[in-house]
Amino acid sequence: MTPMEMALEEARAAALREEVPIGAVVTDAEGRVLSRAGNRVEELRDPSAHAEMLALRAASLAAGDKHLAGATLWVTLEPCAMCAQAASLFRVGRVVFGAYDLKGGGTEHGARVFRHPQCNHVPEVVGGVRESEAGALLRAFFAGLR
Repeated sequence: MTPMEMALEEARAAALREEVPIGAVVTDAEGRVLSRAGNRVEELRDPSAHAEMLALRAASLAAGDKHLAGATLWVTLEPCAMCAQAASLFRVGRVVFGAYDLKGGGTEHGARVFRHPQCNHVPEVVGGVRESEAGALLRAFFAGLR
């Protein structure tokens, strides 16, 4: 199973918990999975409990270092500004995401965190990986709320 497939699996599990279906996986420089997580904002009553934040924190513990040099953050939706800044602070080497987030994105849209001169670490960013599948999960979830 690829890291993005794992992230999609985490997103589907989040939806079953009635969370916004976003999943994240962190792999090390050799491609080994350090952590995986899905959104837990509602469950933990914590607006910062995004999949990316949970996965980055767990990966840091697993790696035994506050920096994740060479690591890749795989996430089903373009990270928001908070999660993009966290990726910078954790110093991940690459961020790979599925669906673009025109409204709340923080890498290619909105705040564009990595383009700010104050951003002290800029990872490589790859968007649109399994975009249609990731987007379909989100559309189905929000359609069910209406």
